[in-house]
Amino acid sequence: MMDTDTRRTRLATLFGRSRCLRVLEAHSPISALLAQQAKLELASGRSVSYDAIWSSSLTDSTQRGLPDIEILSPSNRLQGVREIFDVCTMPLIFDADTGGKPEHFAIHIKMLERAGVSAVVIEDKCGLKKNSLFGNAVSQSQETTAEFCEKIRVGCASRSYPGLMIIARCESLILEQGMQDAIERCLAYVDAGADGIMIHSRKKDGLEILEFARLFRQHHPNVALICVPTSYAHLRFEELEQAGFNAVIYANHMLRSAYLAMRDTANQILANGRTLEVEPRCLGIDEILDLVPGTR
Repeated sequence: MMDTDTRRTRLATLFGRSRCLRVLEAHSPISALLAQQAKLELASGRSVSYDAIWSSSLTDSTQRGLPDIEILSPSNRLQGVREIFDVCTMPLIFDADTGGKPEHFAIHIKMLERAGVSAVVIEDKCGLKKNSLFGNAVSQSQETTAEFCEKIRVGCASRSYPGLMIIARCESLILEQGMQDAIERCLAYVDAGADGIMIHSRKKDGLEILEFARLFRQHHPNVALICVPTSYAHLRFEELEQAGFNAVIYANHMLRSAYLAMRDTANQILANGRTLEVEPRCLGIDEILDLVPGTR
């Protein structure tokens, strides 16, 4: 298994290779194994696979039956990260919600880097965290630029080892504060020490996310830029790569697809009084045994 120092620094190394990374959500060791083993051979002879995994606060909360309101702290989620690392060698990007109080964020940075996490993402909201895709339909507030920059500086100063990236997630477009606000904030976050920017949007046409990338790249051609195309799902990876993004995170699809399948399976067994009808939609026992090394 990969040592902690190598795992922690691997993502920064991948970003340095000037190509866009594919990142898939993993909420359990088995979902991380599936992400690691996923590989597609294209007609061109080129193969594609995932470069890293995303530890989502939404999916970590949901699989425990808890609301996505920052109820789980990084320390609550660390055991799950360690279990993933026991079976998966891919670098992990950790969704740390708002990061909490700066003093708490500093301690969590040390915990996460010791575990081997490659990047930590914090968003510039404050107060009770609500899922971003609600937008202004629920009460959500941003920290001031100065306050969030200070949190970034505290996190950067608390790092003890090389390699861990601190990525600032901007919610200005989510909260309809305008493109200018988003750009100004993100430039300030980079000046404060952020190693990358994650820009989030609810607009289904994807146009504002592409416009943000164009404007941001005028200022920072080489700073890591990340998007999460949950709302603008029609945009292909290649389009986002060409727009200037360095990583595309598919942030919750492993959990959403798994739970849909489980719900349908549970209902079908009740409806038919047997499992025959659901067997074609279930992974074969032999495949399960082959998926996990050492089972046979």
